[in-house]
Amino acid sequence: MDKLEQIEKLRERAQVSYDEARAAYEEAGGDLLDALIILEKQGKVAPPKGDGYHRSEQTVSETAQEEKEDQSQGRRTKNEEATNNFKETLEKIWKFFSGLIKKGNETSFEILKDKEHMASFPVTVLAILLLFAPWVTLPLIVIGLFFGFHYQFVSNNSDKDS
Repeated sequence: MDKLEQIEKLRERAQVSYDEARAAYEEAGGDLLDALIILEKQGKVAPPKGDGYHRSEQTVSETAQEEKEDQSQGRRTKNEEATNNFKETLEKIWKFFSGLIKKGNETSFEILKDKEHMASFPVTVLAILLLFAPWVTLPLIVIGLFFGFHYQFVSNNSDKDS
């Protein structure tokens, strides 16, 4: 970056005029960080919250102490929230698939020839056959159509609402 680009970047970051940015830049000898520090000392830029001090390391005892405080105050820790969210997601997935299987077992796939009932089995079985042996199942269904077979889905559900 050339001098003009650096001064422009400093001006945008510090929200000061070009003249103030240029003066701080030249006083810092071309170092943007030093120029920003100079503007902070002049009071033209607000220092970061916490006086710019940040420590990303945390000891195990501090973490354990914070979790104890959170638990004593009835707050959930991040680990507990993540675990609960994961459990809730698994429960929703389980409910969905168990409901799907239940509905598949309540619905039958019937094979008819000349309006006479030939065979019937749950839709779950049809889905498993289509999933694991589609090269056999699909041709048999299509060939059956040529020989006068008809197919229908029949709900064996005793509930009239659904």
